[in-house]
Amino acid sequence: MKRIEKKLSFLPGLLGLVSVVTSGCTDKKDITAPNIVIIYADDLGYGDVGCYGATKVATPNINLLAYHGLRFTNAYCTSATSTPSRYSLLTGEYAWRKPGTGIARGDAPAIIEPGKETIASVLKKAGYTTGVVGKWHLGLGPSSGADWNGEIMDGPMDIGFDYNFILPATGDRVPCVFVENRRIVNLDPNDPIKVSYSEPMLNEPTGKDHPEMLRMHPSHGHDMAIVNGISRIGWMSGGKAALWVDENIADTLTAKAVRFIERNRNKPFFLYFATHDIHVPRVPHPRFSGKSGMGPRGDAILEFDWSVGEIVKTIDRLNLSEKTLVIVTSDNGPVVDDGYQDQAVELLGEHKPAGPLRGGKYSAFDGGTKVVFIASWRGKIKPGRSNALFSQIDLMASFAELTNQTLPDGTGPDSHSNLKTLLGDPVSNRDWIVEHAVNGRLSVINDNWKYIEPGPGEKLYANMNIESGNDSVPQLYNLKEDIGEKNNVAVDNPLTVNKLTQLLDSIKKAN
Repeated sequence: MKRIEKKLSFLPGLLGLVSVVTSGCTDKKDITAPNIVIIYADDLGYGDVGCYGATKVATPNINLLAYHGLRFTNAYCTSATSTPSRYSLLTGEYAWRKPGTGIARGDAPAIIEPGKETIASVLKKAGYTTGVVGKWHLGLGPSSGADWNGEIMDGPMDIGFDYNFILPATGDRVPCVFVENRRIVNLDPNDPIKVSYSEPMLNEPTGKDHPEMLRMHPSHGHDMAIVNGISRIGWMSGGKAALWVDENIADTLTAKAVRFIERNRNKPFFLYFATHDIHVPRVPHPRFSGKSGMGPRGDAILEFDWSVGEIVKTIDRLNLSEKTLVIVTSDNGPVVDDGYQDQAVELLGEHKPAGPLRGGKYSAFDGGTKVVFIASWRGKIKPGRSNALFSQIDLMASFAELTNQTLPDGTGPDSHSNLKTLLGDPVSNRDWIVEHAVNGRLSVINDNWKYIEPGPGEKLYANMNIESGNDSVPQLYNLKEDIGEKNNVAVDNPLTVNKLTQLLDSIKKAN
């Protein structure tokens, strides 16, 4: 963190190391750079898996990976929603520094401009074959828009990926097709696709006007184009042969990820496997439907766990477990009702998606950005639990160090190598965490204190029953004593509030 620490040197005593870990660390000098697989869940909560305390839903494959790996209890994504978290993960730059990195529309142009350095381009320079499979949601095409019926430029292959098989945005946004490398899969040129986020398509039914055509009804929004009996955000027409089948998305993506590993088994590879589970619309394969007892959301967790298992089994089958670093984490925290009537609320029962945390997706509270994070590398990372601070934004610099590279100035400006912590060191190289909520509200965590900056806004996202974390007054929580952020102690600790305000202001100005 040297680049920013130099600019924060006027805050003596504030930047304390806070982390303790129960596992050992592998000495970097003994390490040969491994294959790297990031399995990125969508909307998976801190309390949604067994090894983080869930008892009402079974996640045996994730639990087994944690058993053989290092389970982090203080790891964070950067933002409480999808697009900005993914941007920060891949670029090593906080999304809140760059306008236009909010939740992307399905027809958004490329948010990561061609040529910008990413984790993929950094690893490619080190000799890796790089691939992304799954949900993209970072825009495609130039500012004039993607050519859905031709060659799709300004995408993953322009920022370091050798291969991609992706959903352009999300399952609840059109276009509802897969893109492989630069073209839509199975597109019939005689049935061209049209996509709009400004006006409906003539003669195309919508969920709003034809609810009788729906097999899953929206709870709020999501009432435009109908695909597979589910209405989405945005309008589209054409491309009938290219439309995905929702029940098969996980199978299709997992098979592509497995095939990428198989094809590249004899050379270093990096796979960013961004699953669609457990994002809405939740339509798991019949193998999982009804199996959790918690409705489609719980079934989608089972499906995600299966996908993790398929990747790990492939690595084991190819005798790559001692040559491969596998990371399982999520883009943000959980949401139960995110726009569809899928009984997620009614069947939740005693399950707590965020575990002991307050808030969830979209929120400034820790439920929005404190995430599941498991790192496994047989023979190199000693199994155990780590309480060390870790941020997904540090993966770029950590991977650069792992592959004996130095990031040039301007590349990954907010990413700082925390490789030793990733490998099990009990002391983190990160002294603070910045969290970003959907409304732009920022928070900072340092030395077990969390400060949420004040500002206007509703305290509850009413449609989703999620606490936003908004307040007109400063908020300060002692996370060591109050992990659920229930007691705002700002009034009783003005010096700490002042220090953390200065720290956050300095971080904002640092780059």
